[in-house]
Formats: sequence, C-alpha cells, structure tokens
Amino acid sequence: MEWIYLFIAGLFETAWAVGLKYTDGFTKFYPTVFTIVCLVSSMYLLGKALKVIPIGTGYAVWTGIGIIGTAILGIVFLNESMTMSRIFFIGLIAVGIGGLKMVSA
Repeated sequence: MEWIYLFIAGLFETAWAVGLKYTDGFTKFYPTVFTIVCLVSSMYLLGKALKVIPIGTGYAVWTGIGIIGTAILGIVFLNESMTMSRIFFIGLIAVGIGGLKMVSA
C-alpha cells in the first residue's frame, strides 16, 4: 500500500509543480489554492509512504515521478522542447525509479 501512496504523492507533486506556473507568483487565487492543496496532499501521502519505505528510496522515487510528470506536461501543454536527448534523460530517470523499486523491500 505504501508504494501506491508514494505513486499518488508523485502525481500530486507533478500537479503542484505545474500549478506553480499558473499561479503567476501566487497572485491568482484558484491556481494558488489548487497548488497548495496538491502540495499538502503530496506531502501527506509521502509521509505515509515513508513509514515503511526507506527515506532515500522514497524521496528519490517521489521526486523522479514529479520530474517525469512535470517534464511530460511541460512538453504537452506548455510547448517546451521535445528533443531526443531530453527524452533519453527522462527515460533514464524512469529506469532509475524502476531500479529503486526492484531493489527495495
């Protein structure tokens, strides 16, 4: 169950990271509320997951999910560049997350 919490926490991390782009420096109310709710949800679920998952593994997986999700959403919705090298390195992060999951208890 903790890995599910960690995965969902990573999705919320992606949401608040992208949400920051829309807050306009925390001057827009609804995007700011969305961002804060996602941030709190992400931290709460990360905390629940870290009761069992080692901190180094959990934090690396959580940030990795956030990095991958944010990069993909940046490419799809914010017209960020999609070069082969960028895709390659995002893929390396995904491989690292998978590797950490495989070697963790």
